[in-house]
This record gives sequence, structure tokens and C-alpha cells, in this order.
Amino acid sequence: MFGYDVGISGGVTSMDEFLAKFFPAVLEKKRAAAATESAYCKYDDQKLQAFTSSLYIAALVSTFFSSYTTMHYGRKATMLIAGIAFCLGVIFTAAAAEIIMLIIGRVLLGWGVGFANQAVPLYLSEMAPSKWRGALNILFQLAVTIGILFANLVNYGTEKMARNGWRVSLAIAGLPAIFITLGGILLPDTPNSLVQRGKHERARQVLRKIRGIENVEEEFDDILIASNEAAAVKHPFRNILKRRNRPQLVISMILQFFQQFTGINAIMFYAPVLFQTLGFASSASLYSAVIVGAVNVLATCVAITLVDRIGRRWLLLEACIQMFVAQTAIAIILALGLDGNYMPTYLGWIAVALICVYVSSFAWSWGPLGWLIPSEIFPLETRSAGQAITVSTNMVFTFLIAQVFLSMLCTFKWGIFLFFAAWVVVMFLFTYFFIPETKGIPIEEMDLVWTRHWFWKNYVPHPDTLAHPNGIPMEAMKTSKLEDGAANGHKL
Repeated sequence: MFGYDVGISGGVTSMDEFLAKFFPAVLEKKRAAAATESAYCKYDDQKLQAFTSSLYIAALVSTFFSSYTTMHYGRKATMLIAGIAFCLGVIFTAAAAEIIMLIIGRVLLGWGVGFANQAVPLYLSEMAPSKWRGALNILFQLAVTIGILFANLVNYGTEKMARNGWRVSLAIAGLPAIFITLGGILLPDTPNSLVQRGKHERARQVLRKIRGIENVEEEFDDILIASNEAAAVKHPFRNILKRRNRPQLVISMILQFFQQFTGINAIMFYAPVLFQTLGFASSASLYSAVIVGAVNVLATCVAITLVDRIGRRWLLLEACIQMFVAQTAIAIILALGLDGNYMPTYLGWIAVALICVYVSSFAWSWGPLGWLIPSEIFPLETRSAGQAITVSTNMVFTFLIAQVFLSMLCTFKWGIFLFFAAWVVVMFLFTYFFIPETKGIPIEEMDLVWTRHWFWKNYVPHPDTLAHPNGIPMEAMKTSKLEDGAANGHKL
């Protein structure tokens, strides 16, 4: 649903019928044949950008409500609310007669995005065994990329319709909206959430079912201890600001900033628009967007395969190098090859190929890991608050990029890609020095990652020795488990 909403807006806003109804000034600018008009400025319109970005500002606001429902009513209930909001949003956007209905629909969709992005990564991380947590959590991002690809395919078909193609594109979003609503009804809640709300026996039953074994007492005890510690924290948002929680908070927020300043959403929101800027006709631009969407899906599958084998850090670092090279090359091609409103076809396809190289590197790194890492590093007592801050930070910068990208493209022209490439350099340095490896570490024992990091150990005190119900000190248990993980190929 999230991916479809991201992908559908770019195709819809490139359709003449949609522009004629809601943004006639943009259509006039698009059709202008004056030689002096810059190809980079065809779609520079604040109202048009508001259509795309209104979803993300609504998601930002809803995040803080979804944090409360996630903590007090569970991950399942939060997903159900998201599904209902999605269904209502689809009705408003597909039936829109005036721009106000269109914006209300996008706001409702944004409400759904805020609730879904709060609940789903937590749900996946808490359900998954630690050895498969990375791969299973990345299914979230895989679904996003499939949604984007599906949206591009739908736009490619509906763009050829004589009338109301844009309505069909927006209405088809009802399919994933119905599925997430059913999921919110039928799925069990996570053991962590059930324990946190005092439903211990139900938590044991769910844990036995998802692990496939009867004896789950050791893992259940870890969850119970984490839940008891969480219960002692009365103000999670206040607690998350404490010095000992600084590493998780800083890394989660900066990951969201960096994820958006790779420039990925600028391309995914406006892929058809961007390809028209590169000189492609309308149908060809949508076709190119489909190619990019397919690359996005396949590269996310690479992340699922590798994330629990080679770890998070290596994927992040490699992707920075690949993104920097691709963005710099795209800027050079645009600087040398785009003359007014025209670019040679062969250069346009080279630019498409480079965008695919760029998108693939993002899809196996900063895309999925931007959601995976925050969902696994917060302790239970601040997990809901941490995820709320993560999602809201992401939505702030997603909104910012969505609202200003077309204006930046008009102002910076080909330099927009160098702008994002410069941020990629900063991302590489931050990852190298400040992001530790979390591969294979049990989610309830993540605190030792920080105490052993060269920088973050200055903020996180070494865990106190706590008595476990079976009499073994918690510190000894955690050290033992980490050593067992290292013996199986997991490294801090």
C-alpha cells in the first residue's frame, strides 16, 4: 500500500486528463512549445507538489497517535486502523471531483501510512527469529518495491485510456487496502506486545506457533524480563532522550535523514516526470519507470538473501560507492546531453541505465536497512516511542523532498544529482565510524552492541548484573549467547 501510493502519484501527475482537471496551469506549461522554456521546469508547481507531499505530512502527524495504539492496544490493532484509513483514502481520491477531495484522500492515505509504518516493522522484528530477522524484516521493503512496480504497470496501462485513467489508477489502491485490513483482523499479535499488555499465556501460545517448538521458556523469559523493565518506564518519550538511549535515537533519526537525501524518493515519486524531462514521450517515460520499478524489486530480493549473511554495514557502505558513481555520471550526461527540451535517445537510455544502477544499490541497502536497523536496536521500553520518532523523522524528510524536488530540479538542473551525491559521501563516513553491526544479535540483548562500540560505549553504561528467574546472572547469559552467536558466524 505504501509503495503503491509512492509510485502512483508520479504517473498520475504526468497524465494530461488529471492535470487538466486539477492543475491546468501545469498542463499549459507542459504543452508550451517556446524554445526558451527549460525542460527542467515543466512541472514546477507548488500545488502539484502538495498533492504528492500531503500524504507524508499526514503520516508525520499520525505517527504519534500510532505510537500510543501500538503500545497500549498492540501491533495488530494499529495495522487494522491503517487498513481502514487506506480504504477511506482510496474512496476519496478515486472519486475526487474537486482538488479538496483529492487532498483529503491523500491525507487519509497518509494517516494509514503513519500507522502501518509504525506497526509493521515492529511486528516483523518481534515475530522473527534473530537469525532470520533481517531477511524477514526486509519483506516490508520488498512489499514497498512491489507496490511501486505495480503502480508503474497500472499507470502504463491507464495512461492509454481515453477517459478516467487516473481514477482507475487511484481506485486500484483499494486492493492492498483491503488486504492490510484483513491482516489486521486475522493475524495474531506479537508475543512481546501480548506480554507487555499482560496476556502471558496467549503470548506463550503464539511463541510456540511461530517458533514451531513446545519449549519456548528461555525466549519467553527474555521477553518477560524486557517487559518488566519496560513497565517500570512510565514516560517512554521522556526516557528515550536519556543519555543511555542516545545511540539508538541518533542512528535511527540520521538513517531516516540519509535515506531521503540519497534522492531515491525524488526519483520514485516523479519517475515518469523525470523521464519526460530527459526527453522521453509520455508512454516511454512510464515504460522507463516500470523498468526502474522492476530493478527495485529484484535488488530488494538481493538484500533479503545477503543481509543476514554479510551483515548490515557492508551493504550500506557498498551502496554508497555505487550511488555516488551513478549520480555523478547522470549529472554529467544531463550537463552535456540535454539541450533545451531535447536529449539524444541513446543518452536518455544511458541515463535510465544509470538510474537503475543507482536504484538497485539503494534497494539492497538504505531502503530496507533504514527500516530494519531502527526496528531492532531499541529496547522494549522505548521501542514504540523509538519507532514513532523513526517514522515521523522519515516522513518529515520525505515530505520535504516531495514538496521541493521539482523546484530544486528547476533551479539546480543537472546539479540536483551532484547535490544528492555529496550527501552520499557524508553517509559513507557516518556508516563507517558510527553504525555497528547488528547481524544475528538477539533483539532483547542489543544493549551489548553499544557497550562494545568505540564511540557509543561513552554513552551506554555496561549492563548491571540482573538475576534471571533460573538463577543465572543476566550479564553472564547475554555474554554466553553472544559468544554462541559468534561461534555460528555472527560478529559484533
